[in-house]
Amino acid sequence: MDRRDVATAPGRKPARGGRGRVLAALAVPAACLLLFHGLVPNPAGRPGSLVETFLPWLGLAVPALLGPALLRRSATAAYAALLPAGAWLGLFGGFLLPGEDRAPDLLVLQHNVSDENPDPAGTARALDAAGADLIALEELTPSAAPAYSAAFAAHYPYHAVEGTVGLWSRHPLEQVRPVDIRPQGVGEGWNRGLRATARTPHGDTAVYVAHLPSVRLGPAGFRSERRDRSAALLGAAIAAEPVDRVILLGDLNGTVDDRGLDPVLSRTGAPAPDFAFSWPAALPVARIDQVLTRSATVTRVRALPATGSDHLPVAARISF
Repeated sequence: MDRRDVATAPGRKPARGGRGRVLAALAVPAACLLLFHGLVPNPAGRPGSLVETFLPWLGLAVPALLGPALLRRSATAAYAALLPAGAWLGLFGGFLLPGEDRAPDLLVLQHNVSDENPDPAGTARALDAAGADLIALEELTPSAAPAYSAAFAAHYPYHAVEGTVGLWSRHPLEQVRPVDIRPQGVGEGWNRGLRATARTPHGDTAVYVAHLPSVRLGPAGFRSERRDRSAALLGAAIAAEPVDRVILLGDLNGTVDDRGLDPVLSRTGAPAPDFAFSWPAALPVARIDQVLTRSATVTRVRALPATGSDHLPVAARISF
């Protein structure tokens, strides 16, 4: 029996070069999914939004491909793994760089405090210690609201609450009103948006606080229809805002890569180059708590230590 017979005998493992080609073939779609995620269709079930929600985690394809390539000593597979690596670095490499050290014009804090939070007073003390200029809260219940007001009273003399969202400020708040972001089919008691003018030392700023509807992942796919309709209403409100400078703070139940938030993202500037995963608090895999601006720049975003909520607080530096 010669070598050719041994290489092709039944029951034998494929040649090392064949295995390397399989790994190389897997690297190409991984890189394409990172670079061209916008081409993934988004019909019922929203597969495009699902991919974009967890887009940074597609980088796990790199060690998943590179490890076996090195074990099998396949140069073809190892070089192919550089394709998704380069795609990931092109999208998220800037997130790994150190942020600006200069003092921000405003420090803001965004937190979904959870309507099941067992310790609202402790959560309030933790948020107060962050030293922000503005604090936005969602899932604020009537029973818990007094605990936040009491904890914030010394440093935040101005506040506004509409439905289940609230805003506390070191600077005067005027022209406070609810913002109707209620999607069709949701009852009239649902109020998750407010708008106020903050009289900051840097000029008047329109501040929006919003909590978009939750999304669901199940057998029917990624269900975000109500979230998407609510995002369209919020985007329209920001588009009609007469004050040039805008800060949006909220639990948008979506990442900045998710096209479902495009109606909002198209009305605001580029998000900060940070991961700052905020949900779920026990093992954060996505940042769905957002700080977005118009005519201002969010220079850094970071997640703060856990509170009694299932979300992490998110602090952001803003420069005008």
